Amino acid sequence: MTGNFGAMSIAQLSTLLQAGKADPVQVAEAVFEAIDRYEDKAVFVSLLKDRALAEAHASSKRMREGRSLGLLDGIPIAWKDLFDIEGLVTTAGSKVLAKAAPAAKDADMVDLLKQAGMIAIGRTNMSEFAFSGIGINPHYGTPHNPRSTDVPRIPGGSSSGAGVAVAANLVPVAMGTDTGGSVRIPAAFNGLVGYKATRGRHAMRGVYPLSRSLDSLGPLCRTVQDAAWIDAAMRGLSPALIQKRSSNGLDIVVPTNIVFDGAEPGVVAAFESALERLEKAGVRITRQALPAFERILDLMAQYGPLVTAEAYALHRERLSGPEAADMDQRVVARTRLGEKISLSSYLAILDARAGLIAETEALIGDRFVAFPTVAHVAPAIEPLLADDQTFFAMNVKTLSNTALGNFLDWCGVSIPCGTGDAGMPVGLLLSGSANHDDRLLAAAVALEEVVRG
Repeated sequence: MTGNFGAMSIAQLSTLLQAGKADPVQVAEAVFEAIDRYEDKAVFVSLLKDRALAEAHASSKRMREGRSLGLLDGIPIAWKDLFDIEGLVTTAGSKVLAKAAPAAKDADMVDLLKQAGMIAIGRTNMSEFAFSGIGINPHYGTPHNPRSTDVPRIPGGSSSGAGVAVAANLVPVAMGTDTGGSVRIPAAFNGLVGYKATRGRHAMRGVYPLSRSLDSLGPLCRTVQDAAWIDAAMRGLSPALIQKRSSNGLDIVVPTNIVFDGAEPGVVAAFESALERLEKAGVRITRQALPAFERILDLMAQYGPLVTAEAYALHRERLSGPEAADMDQRVVARTRLGEKISLSSYLAILDARAGLIAETEALIGDRFVAFPTVAHVAPAIEPLLADDQTFFAMNVKTLSNTALGNFLDWCGVSIPCGTGDAGMPVGLLLSGSANHDDRLLAAAVALEEVVRG
């Protein structure tokens, strides 16, 4: 059997592999052929063809001998250029790390999914050091959003190549990281499912950091069920089908403050249409203000962003040396703002954050929260390249909704809910309180078909 395996969901491809209607080697070879044919060469920064084919042959042998490792055996996956791959330098989207020592071993997540039988295809492009929601990279190129039919548009970041690799039907799943929206933003812009786990749910060893107080992991894929399977394997568990629960009786809070500020009419229309469908399906929708949202913005205005403080602490020596000249100057400018955040201000942010998390959890309870993943569709690339101030303003706007969830330690799933301007995808972000990931994924599975319409 032949086909566009990269265009399939994990579940669809797994069915073929487990039934012997497709072979892991055939699938891997077809994926590399599709990547080779794809005109946009900025999606991947490195390919792992020898490793992938060796893993595929091992998977094929297991299948023939009736020793499949489970539902993910033989499934291709791409990894963001933050994850250590044995023998490769982890460049984190930057030229300044290109001469660093190669990784001595795989990141824990890479190893866990290898143990589940998944095939590592390559590493995907990203915003330098993961410090942008736009996805532009001056060093390795900027992947173009494959959903655009008019002008070249941004892919979203920082997991830019991950989003495009799946949306362009090159792989069924790609792994990203999310510090302020870096999984959910490219998922929304490219019409995909993007799952951001609660911080600490998955092992971070071997993942290049940005902000240890905010960093989390998650896949970009085609369905929520696919995301749930990957999440299970990332925790060393056997993937299993989530039993669909009824949407009737689910409670969702829709915030009335902040998240619709400056929203494009097309985004609001797509989101509201999804809410109408959810209400008809029996979901209880409550619209109310979440006071924490304004408080978060006030904290940022008073002290500076938490991510900026921790990014500066990570890169301060690099920024004061010759390497800074070889970095994306927009990343340099944003990171240097962290120098102005004092230790006392940093501690004040952490203390206030703990209080806001507790207050918001008490207010929301067991309910979920929903709002547009991003308040606008993917914008054109050219104006952002032409003017730094336009870039900075768009970056703030792009991250504004998703970053609220990172600060409050929420888990979240972005689900396609329609289209906005220029026919570009819109995402509905369904979020839950910290460590409610299992409940969130179960609810998202139940609601996905309705949300998509």
